[in-house]
Amino acid sequence: MVEDAVSLSRRRFLSLTASVAALTVPQSTWAQAYPNRPVRLIVGFAPGGGNDIVARLMGQWLSERLGQPFIVENRPGAGTNIAAEAVVNAPPDGYTLLLAGLSNAGNAALYSKLRFNFIRDIAPVAGVIRSTLVMAVNSTVPAKTIPEFIAYAKANPGKVNMASAGTGSITHLAGELFKMMTGVNLVHVPYKGSGPALTALLGGQVEVLFLPTAVSTEYIRTGKLRGLAVTSVKRSDALPDLPTIGESVPGYEISTWHGVGAPKGTPSEVINRLNKEIDAGLADPKLKARFAQLDDVPMPMTPAEFGKFIADETEKWIKVVRAANIKLD
Repeated sequence: MVEDAVSLSRRRFLSLTASVAALTVPQSTWAQAYPNRPVRLIVGFAPGGGNDIVARLMGQWLSERLGQPFIVENRPGAGTNIAAEAVVNAPPDGYTLLLAGLSNAGNAALYSKLRFNFIRDIAPVAGVIRSTLVMAVNSTVPAKTIPEFIAYAKANPGKVNMASAGTGSITHLAGELFKMMTGVNLVHVPYKGSGPALTALLGGQVEVLFLPTAVSTEYIRTGKLRGLAVTSVKRSDALPDLPTIGESVPGYEISTWHGVGAPKGTPSEVINRLNKEIDAGLADPKLKARFAQLDDVPMPMTPAEFGKFIADETEKWIKVVRAANIKLD
């Protein structure tokens, strides 16, 4: 127990020392020397998923550009809050970064007892990518367009089941936004992940699901599912024949997105250098092609633009979560 206490005190001392150093060393020195050791890029999801792949692609690019390993560290759990809190509490020296995303914006509304404020405690570094969802229905549903689906749902209130990958997931929030903006009554049926939700849709246990384009494309092309529309502002290159929901429901838009954040207080010169190198990657033809295979579209932004984007997304999802009365704690 004594050794544990000493070890804990030592870690706290080293963390405090690093934080003080970040504030006292001239920022120009940080920019010239950075990075001179490995950088951690923390991801709030398990290895192997789309979020993890985005982090590893960008981490590899930054490693090659900056000459130091950018190591992806997976810390899943609590809806990505474990990962976010780890970065919030890290020294603000540029050596601990976060793969930020839509979940971070939504969590500000979904969790009432967070020990941090994402907008206040995370410094925006750069936008990376965004991707769309598809509103898909089981082939037994008669609707072939969004207006037809709205009419069908209103004619059958409380009888149309909407699957999701879990309460508070993007697939859930996309549906709740649709319900809020159209006034339809869909019954939410949460599953433990996108896989079981997709299986339920294919099997006819539910009628509608909002799911990633990359997952849905083949099922739609083969007629196993019917795609009604995509959730993005513009039509998807993967499914160019599908309209956007916004064409029928003005103002509707939801995209999955990822960017990079750092602890508050990270030197601006370090943030600007990271932003510059990330933007260079997003313009690189090979990396763009790799993202395109995942149906991801580059989302380059300045740190200020990314900060405003996060604030706007947070405000948007607070309204949706409150309207749907979603609680996760």
